[in-house]
Amino acid sequence: MSFSNKVVWVTGASSGIGKALAIELSKQNAKLIISSRNLEALTLVKQVCENANNIKILALDLEDYISLEEKATEAIAAFGRVDVLINNGGISQRSIVEETEITVDKRIMDINYLGTVALTKAILPHFLENKNGHFAVTTSIVGKIGTPLRSSYAASKHALHGFFDSFRAEVHQKNIKVTLICPGFINTNVSKNALTGSGKPQGIMNAATGNGMSAELCAKRMLKAINKNKEEVYIAGFKEKLGVYVKRFIPRLFSVLVRKMSVT
Repeated sequence: MSFSNKVVWVTGASSGIGKALAIELSKQNAKLIISSRNLEALTLVKQVCENANNIKILALDLEDYISLEEKATEAIAAFGRVDVLINNGGISQRSIVEETEITVDKRIMDINYLGTVALTKAILPHFLENKNGHFAVTTSIVGKIGTPLRSSYAASKHALHGFFDSFRAEVHQKNIKVTLICPGFINTNVSKNALTGSGKPQGIMNAATGNGMSAELCAKRMLKAINKNKEEVYIAGFKEKLGVYVKRFIPRLFSVLVRKMSVT
């Protein structure tokens, strides 16, 4: 497995899975474009990567999805092409429906869904012109099942599956690939940054997240799936994967179990 000399654009690259992806890709001699809102954090990520001359920083805000066409033009200009776009940026949620302001629902959808779709559409003409390209999308196990405290987050991730499954069928004959990646609990700051019902970050590390798979192992498994042109992959523990299949084949049982599940 190698991404040597491939140009890979990673969003959400300032921390967590995105940072781990950048570090691992740099070891494989990829040419990297790393993006997030946090320019200072991206600079620190670049410093811990190998082959710093092959890394370009491109700050962007997925919530400002109208600006993303311009960002795609800048990304292409960095190395003359983009081979792989890893749509990894996003934000999570920890609040029940009745306590969640509608502005929070909108923000989650704007970042996780519309931002990802807008960036995909912005780079698509370049892929079509080159007759080659690969979209990888970090969704979630919650993109397959809904659990308490994540109503809008689950909705945004479900939406990504609907969009990219349709999109994959449309571009299949044009040598453009789509890989949907569904992590479970990964040990990152995702729960600390998750939005509460008022829109403020939760600010605490939940036990399930803290005990989750390392971001480094998740990144390696993601890149393996992308390299193998997988359509969809679950990167999670046994119970999380089991939930997907119970929901699919025994939905009534899943409904009973999810009510009792500790999902904070």
